[in-house]
Amino acid sequence: MEKKQLKKIIEAVLLSSGRPLAVRDLVRIASSDEDKVKEKQVEAVLVKLVDECEERGIELKKVASGYRYQTREAVSPWITKLWEEKPPRYSRALLETLALIAYRQPITRAEIEDVRGVTVSSRIVRLLEDRDWIKVVGRKETPGRPALYATTQSFLDYFGLSSLSELPSLMEAEKVAQLHPELALPLTGQDTDAAAAADNFNGGRPPHSETAEDSDHA
Repeated sequence: MEKKQLKKIIEAVLLSSGRPLAVRDLVRIASSDEDKVKEKQVEAVLVKLVDECEERGIELKKVASGYRYQTREAVSPWITKLWEEKPPRYSRALLETLALIAYRQPITRAEIEDVRGVTVSSRIVRLLEDRDWIKVVGRKETPGRPALYATTQSFLDYFGLSSLSELPSLMEAEKVAQLHPELALPLTGQDTDAAAAADNFNGGRPPHSETAEDSDHA
């Protein structure tokens, strides 16, 4: 297949898809019985498409599940005017829980509670699971064999990450708020691994008791 034709196909497929597409997906879609497309051909086209978006309001972004077109963060103030509803703002309790799972996975609910100083709401865990941001990845070999939680590929996709290595270091944890507007809420904790993030997100506020707002309005 000619490179120009393959480029048109890949661009159209990515724009039409409702989810990120991996290279193998694009190879399968672009190939036919008479004309088999190779991964190297697709990868070369993707590089070209990424470069062509350099000065545009959209970008071709590689996330955990593959490639997708998305608007650039710099133009988000104008894009949000298309929708009357404001984006959801999650409770501090939910974001603390999610951040601890992301940075310390795999982790148990008891370990999260030790850091936060309060009980983890079952509703928060259920909401994170329903959103497919976290999942049970095993059981800890301790009495009761509690579930171990970790983040998912959907979590990476949602926040525009291709892997966990792209999470900001704890010394740069304040940059997490730039990944998505919902993260402009604080994280607190006493654990040494989370303390830097807590100070940066939350201005050093101490651990708190779970409030009705934290637990019921995640």
